[in-house]
Amino acid sequence: MIFRGLQKTTLVDYPGKVACTLFVDKCNFRCPFCQNATLVLEKEKNVITEQEILEFLRMRRKVLQGVCITGGEPTLHAELKEFLPKVKALGYEIKLDTNGSMPAFVKELIDGGIIDYVAMDIKAPLEKYEIAAGTKVNKEAIKETIALLLEDRIDYEFRTTVVPTIIELKDMHKIGELIKGAKAYYLQQFVNDVPLLDPKFEKIAPYSRETLQKMANIMKAYVKKVGIRGV
Repeated sequence: MIFRGLQKTTLVDYPGKVACTLFVDKCNFRCPFCQNATLVLEKEKNVITEQEILEFLRMRRKVLQGVCITGGEPTLHAELKEFLPKVKALGYEIKLDTNGSMPAFVKELIDGGIIDYVAMDIKAPLEKYEIAAGTKVNKEAIKETIALLLEDRIDYEFRTTVVPTIIELKDMHKIGELIKGAKAYYLQQFVNDVPLLDPKFEKIAPYSRETLQKMANIMKAYVKKVGIRGV
């Protein structure tokens, strides 16, 4: 297992836990607003070996409680199925970030008790999904992963990066219906002051706090907990 980045400590990536975040490369989406272009395009040259990560985790057991796996899209890495049990054996809880395109992979990890938390990106209402993802999307797979998480066999959250020109106020109702009954949903502020996969999106101004709050208010009719991040 090869990793492309390590954030040694985070207080925000894993709700309620002091954690570290591991980054992998590869992605089957091309979201134009993505902040991790070097990972998505597999141009990140940094290499951190599995052995280095496991040694780091052994040394940090008295400080860290959780490990977040993000990318890129982690579910494109079959090696995770062998790596994550080694992390669990060290006493860590594991959070997986995913775009939801590989439901069988996520189900296998859940069924095996290998992961403890899933954060799934809801890119847009289904009819806009390919605009947000920047490529053709298997929408049935997206719905399958949503349904899997709604079974509530594992702690989870859904989240949407709210990008002007893609996400509108009226879209909240459609997203709400898509994840109706979910335990947690977060609106994430769009960031335009870093290099993005499509540089044109760097010229788009983020929504105001007031607009995000209106979106959150709509979502409260569909899900149990709604939050706003990044503002």
